Amino acid sequence: MTDQSQPAEGEIPAKPTSASRTTLSHIMTGSDTNLLGTVHGGVIMKLVDDAAGAVAGRHSGGPAVTASMDEMVFLEPVRVGDLVHVRAQVNWTGRSSMEVGVRVLAERWNESTPAQQVGSAYLVFAAVDEAGKPRLVPQVVPETERDERRYQEAQIRRTHRLARRRAIKELRERRAAEGIDD
Repeated sequence: MTDQSQPAEGEIPAKPTSASRTTLSHIMTGSDTNLLGTVHGGVIMKLVDDAAGAVAGRHSGGPAVTASMDEMVFLEPVRVGDLVHVRAQVNWTGRSSMEVGVRVLAERWNESTPAQQVGSAYLVFAAVDEAGKPRLVPQVVPETERDERRYQEAQIRRTHRLARRRAIKELRERRAAEGIDD
């Protein structure tokens, strides 16, 4: 598992993954549908952002804003009458940022069948102070082997996000220097 040593002076004590984990549940209605008669992906994305935001705020102990959403995957359609459960937890933390993993499950409201995974996403949140400036967040402490795997996978995603940003910035600067883009 990760290092669980005592925080240095001025640092925030670390928190376990279970400290901020949450589930948001919502029944889907006709007002949530798209032109195909299934629940609009944007409705699911809002629920994902809401649950992830609650987890980020809980973990950081204050306001946190969505910085990015990665890999929103829709596995199955959600229907009117489905009870949707959005489960979220902090997977990784930096100085002021947190990756929140989200799993979306759905079950028929009037059946006793198990919920089925219908989607997943990874979001990055930045903790902010009253002026909207970044603030420190507690480090997350994985508690299980699954949490540890999620922590390690989050580090890989972060590395890829940063490399992608850097490559795009370099390409734009190069094209601007060559007078290709205006």
